[in-house]
Amino acid sequence: MYRLASSPNGLAYRLLDSGIAVASLVMALILMNPPESAWNLAAFLETRISLKNLLIVGGAALTWPAFFSAFGLYRFDELDSVAVEFERIAKACALGSVCALVTALASTSGAFGMESVAVFWATVTVGTVCGRALARSAATVAYRLGANTKCVVIVGTGARALALYERLKHQPSCTVLGFVDTVSEPPQLSASGPRLLGPLDQLERILASHPVDAVHVALPVKSCYAAIAHALSTCERVGVELCYDADIFAPSRSRPVVRDTSMLVSRKVVADDCRLWIKRGIDIVGALVGLIMFSPAMIAAAILIRFSGPGPIIFVQKRVGFNRRHFRMYKLRTMVADAASLQAALEPLNEKDGPVFKIQDDPRVTPVGRVLRWTSIDELPQLWNVLKGEMSLVGPRPLPLRDVARFPTASLMRRFSVKPGLTGLWQISGRNETSFDRLVELDLEYIDHWSLTLDMEILARTVPVVVLGLGAV
Repeated sequence: MYRLASSPNGLAYRLLDSGIAVASLVMALILMNPPESAWNLAAFLETRISLKNLLIVGGAALTWPAFFSAFGLYRFDELDSVAVEFERIAKACALGSVCALVTALASTSGAFGMESVAVFWATVTVGTVCGRALARSAATVAYRLGANTKCVVIVGTGARALALYERLKHQPSCTVLGFVDTVSEPPQLSASGPRLLGPLDQLERILASHPVDAVHVALPVKSCYAAIAHALSTCERVGVELCYDADIFAPSRSRPVVRDTSMLVSRKVVADDCRLWIKRGIDIVGALVGLIMFSPAMIAAAILIRFSGPGPIIFVQKRVGFNRRHFRMYKLRTMVADAASLQAALEPLNEKDGPVFKIQDDPRVTPVGRVLRWTSIDELPQLWNVLKGEMSLVGPRPLPLRDVARFPTASLMRRFSVKPGLTGLWQISGRNETSFDRLVELDLEYIDHWSLTLDMEILARTVPVVVLGLGAV
């Protein structure tokens, strides 16, 4: 079964299963060897924490997912009912508990005996079933609230494409925007289903004008190889994930062997691995620390803005973020209250090339605003955007809707294949003194060569740029 948007994250479930196993192991040890009182719990744990026990717990955490993998518990496309998943969990936990008997037989102190193994088996089985149920429920609630909803475009309108649509429409986390195909009027589409967005040669325009997370190819490879190749090159150019089923080839005597969790092959133009979890963790910690550390500066700036003239303290503007989705970006107001309505009259004075708008001595900027811009204090409220997950500490800067609407080519949309950032290569390479072409070049360079080391380097180099006010307007 195809599970583009709602299939669980395999790494997350491995970590969840390992954590439950370790917690069950420790709980079995405590329940069967209780301390004399709650006050002696620390002393009890101190006597039980030894190198041998740590190795046992670490080994359990590393090997436990192997038992689950052997019973197909990470092939989520096969877990089409709760009964099937529960049966496999019971078998995997039983096998793991049998292996735990080795630890019980090797225990010289008797602290982890046969009774402990029985308690471990019952605890880990019930805990895993409940833990996975809670994880699925939390994901479903998040999807229904609109979080992580994936927008999909299907290439093709034949039987394969319609079967794919029937599977996707039952997934609450997935929204099918429509179809594209080589034919202009496919007879198979019904009036009640998604519409035909356009012909395949207009795919680039469609991806540039809609917030599309993935394109799924549902064409026969033998007769439509050129069309599939066109879709792939277009997705790479625009920066959109392309997916196709592993059984895309016509049936033959050979069968596809799936060594992952689904029959889905995904081709992405950006990194998509556990490093993103680390990056998100750094974002959360950094945003929290920044909000606390710079709160006095933001409060002082808010007081100055309030006494500098009428208008709100916080300026809110729609920007284009990850996968071309719009979000509300926050800044301390540095312009007069009616600055947006005055921009049309100032357009002829634009000093920047390309679609962006910048004036060196913008008459709309207030005296307080110039100081805030020079010190970059006006950008600090965006730490809240980082905390919410709409931005990252490091990434391409989010652009206003006006600028994005004036992009000369859809290929520039590839800069939106990662989260926008509070700082980036542009900020440490001249900021507003950088041309638009150079800005795009730096954004794509960051996307193509992203690493955690590069993020740390950019953050470190941002400090002197901000302190010295280099390139600020």
